[in-house]
Amino acid sequence: MARHETDVVIAGAGLAGLAAAVTLHRAGVPCAVLEASDDVGGRVRTDVVDGFRLDRGFQVLNPAYPAIRRLVDVEALRLGRFWRAVRVAGDDRVALLGNPIDTPKAVRDIVARRYFSAKDLAALGALSARVAAGPVHGILDRDDRTTLDELRRAGLSERAVETVLRPFLSGVFLESGLTTSSRFFQLVWRSFLRSAPSLPALGMGELPRQLARSLPAVRKNTPVEAVRPGVVRTATGDTWTARAVVVATDGSTAARLAGVAEPKWNSGTTWYFAPPRSPLREPVIVIDARGGPVASTSVVSEVCPTYAPPGAALVSASALTTLPVTDVRRALGRMYRTDAARWPLVGRYEIARGLPAMPPPHDIRREVRLGDGLYVCGDHRDTSSLQGALASGRRAARAVLADLGS
Repeated sequence: MARHETDVVIAGAGLAGLAAAVTLHRAGVPCAVLEASDDVGGRVRTDVVDGFRLDRGFQVLNPAYPAIRRLVDVEALRLGRFWRAVRVAGDDRVALLGNPIDTPKAVRDIVARRYFSAKDLAALGALSARVAAGPVHGILDRDDRTTLDELRRAGLSERAVETVLRPFLSGVFLESGLTTSSRFFQLVWRSFLRSAPSLPALGMGELPRQLARSLPAVRKNTPVEAVRPGVVRTATGDTWTARAVVVATDGSTAARLAGVAEPKWNSGTTWYFAPPRSPLREPVIVIDARGGPVASTSVVSEVCPTYAPPGAALVSASALTTLPVTDVRRALGRMYRTDAARWPLVGRYEIARGLPAMPPPHDIRREVRLGDGLYVCGDHRDTSSLQGALASGRRAARAVLADLGS
């Protein structure tokens, strides 16, 4: 057992903890980052299996997120971009719906009014204009309700909601009832309007690895067992004393260590397949208009060729529940209009703690100060997103700096 001393100890090297550490490091404040697992990133990790890059659950990065612009060298990530559109698999055809400015092919199905009537298009346009205009606090100050209520209030038809918006948003929120805060929905929609969702060439895990490389060190395989003001004890019995302690773990671990309220979790499962050839030569998300078992799928190697070995293809499929792999292949065959029965399975990730649930009213700026030099951050203190994790980490670091007089 050893004793250590530093200015700030951060428990957790997920995005929130790394954002806090980078902010403190830039301000010249020494800090120690203690991570329980064998690598940084928390829930944002990428495995390499037989030359394929498998993100642990379907995740995307949006360069429009303010915290990404502040903390990350986006150019160094070498992003591959999705189209700002979706393929909607119906009974008779697979339609393309999206922004015709950067996806001209979408014009045909928009004009044909597949899934969206003229009234729906006008309603969605008005909603988008309202969300995109003005500062973010205009969204935060609005009354909060469920996303479903917000879509209905905007004047969108049941057909548009049930065949397109519910399938698409359920993959974003990891819940199919659209009970997620309308404030968060509007923030997500705003980010989609401003920039295309993207994937780093080396996988989503490259995002936390980039942040970690700007730090002097991160102590991995160092689980934190207990915290109290000014003191952190690790599972190995080591003790750290510090002027400030930041708990930057997932919401359930933060509840155990710091006594904050534990969030409810939305879960999901992601499968990766290696078909003999790409079933769709487009960097686009595919959803099921019939509300089938697969919430969304994409050929991620069309977004970033580096996700697969040369000449190979990689398909991701995500669902809100666990499913037999035969059911997943059957759903993919229908969505891609091909035979997927023999597609080799490369990997499967069941994420029980995928995203903290955000029913309304959701406080997007939960307090990060717990008193007596103890702080907390994570997506459970902000929004269930990369932006939320990074922003909460910065908020916690700024609170530490203000309290320490740095």
